[in-house]
Amino acid sequence: MSESLISLKPLIMSFCDGNPNENPWVDGINQIQDPIIIVPYNTEWNTIYNEEKNKIQKQFQDKIISIEHIGSTAVPGLSAKPVIDIDLIVADPTQEADYIPALEKLGYRLRVREPSWYQHRMLRLDLPRVNLHVFGENCPEHIRHLLFRNWLRNYECDRQQYEIAKLAAIEGAEHVMNYNDNKHLVIKNIYGKIFNNIDRCLSELNYGNNDHVAKK
Repeated sequence: MSESLISLKPLIMSFCDGNPNENPWVDGINQIQDPIIIVPYNTEWNTIYNEEKNKIQKQFQDKIISIEHIGSTAVPGLSAKPVIDIDLIVADPTQEADYIPALEKLGYRLRVREPSWYQHRMLRLDLPRVNLHVFGENCPEHIRHLLFRNWLRNYECDRQQYEIAKLAAIEGAEHVMNYNDNKHLVIKNIYGKIFNNIDRCLSELNYGNNDHVAKK
């Protein structure tokens, strides 16, 4: 395990909620809301990810640190909302001029800015539907995304449990936040298993080898 992961382990195993009074929506409110639907896994999701990854890498050359397919569409066999989630790791998310104009040329639009939550930015692409999450290097939230994704890829029982929770979470959920809240306990339980095996999970990530990370 790399020295950086050893030092980050306490932060990876704890969660930052950010400032609850911070309005993350760049336009003031969330003006575009996708319908909350869950569909069976589609192999096309990985194709879309690879196409977008290639476009972004071509646009930035060597100016990005890594790019990863995360979320449920990155887990073969798992039903999901048909929205591709991608983590883009840059040197400094606060320097928006370094990456947002280039992403806008690809059709992405900045929708979310959360300085109090890992300096997270989220850009939206409408066709295909992609949420592009921007974080800085060694961000604990990004590492948790990788850990959660890999766990579900490796453990069918938890993958099935999570799918059941996702389908149940739709009931009565008017907004995505309601949907996320409804499946929170199952997510917490899976993270508990990950954290109980944290050293092994982090070692399997091979995090810090950028060639490895970028090819995911």
